[in-house]
Amino acid sequence: ALLCTQKPSVKITILGSGTSQGVPVIACHCDVCSSDDTHDKRLRSSVLIQTENTSVVVDAGPDFRQQMLRARVNTLDAILITHTHKDHIAGLDDVRSYNYLSGKAMKVYASLSDQDEIKQEFRYAFAENPYPGVPEIELMELTTNDFHIGKLHIQPLLLMHMRLQIFGFRIGDFAYLTDVNFIPEDSMKKLHGIHTLVIDALRKKPHPSHFNLEQAISVAQHLQPERTFFTHISHLMGRHMDVQNELPEKMWLAYDGLEIEMP
Repeated sequence: ALLCTQKPSVKITILGSGTSQGVPVIACHCDVCSSDDTHDKRLRSSVLIQTENTSVVVDAGPDFRQQMLRARVNTLDAILITHTHKDHIAGLDDVRSYNYLSGKAMKVYASLSDQDEIKQEFRYAFAENPYPGVPEIELMELTTNDFHIGKLHIQPLLLMHMRLQIFGFRIGDFAYLTDVNFIPEDSMKKLHGIHTLVIDALRKKPHPSHFNLEQAISVAQHLQPERTFFTHISHLMGRHMDVQNELPEKMWLAYDGLEIEMP
């Protein structure tokens, strides 16, 4: 028999492309929040990476349950945590369903400092004698060292979210960078040669802790991937179709439910 050297086929699904408040924003009646275009309905930012035998999610925010149901994710191997702001971890309680189905704790990869935050936020799940039915979470230390989940080769990348050091990820030739306003040179080097980039672009005006659209476009032009998608989008960006028509070639606004097949 011939040895198969073909890379596993990878599918990327944008589970959520919105900022911390989501879109529409509660009680807002702006043009974006009032839009009937489904592209302007944005849950909190998260992404699903799947091969034939492996499913991994980056971040589990307040919309995690809804996102898993909508994408019909029946099995989940791990969750990667970029950082512990509430819009990125609030849904961790809902791993209980996967605990029940698999009979195993959910592997959650996070830095040691983020692990402390998760233990505090979900202290009932880490109690010495936990109450029956609480989520079972196996915390895995996330460092700058590469690792594998199934056949997925994962490279953690240090990023800055204003004064907070967070993680982005390169997985094969795909990179996911959310909640970032500065990419250190070492991480930038690790991004060279990527095929598909998903990157934070909060709005058009500058912001102290996120790339705005102009800055995100500049990063993409420097890295020159074949495809760039902008995520973590606020209602202040403008309506999806209006902004999309202004973007350079090979660049798109991400939207909830977008599926990206990797070559």
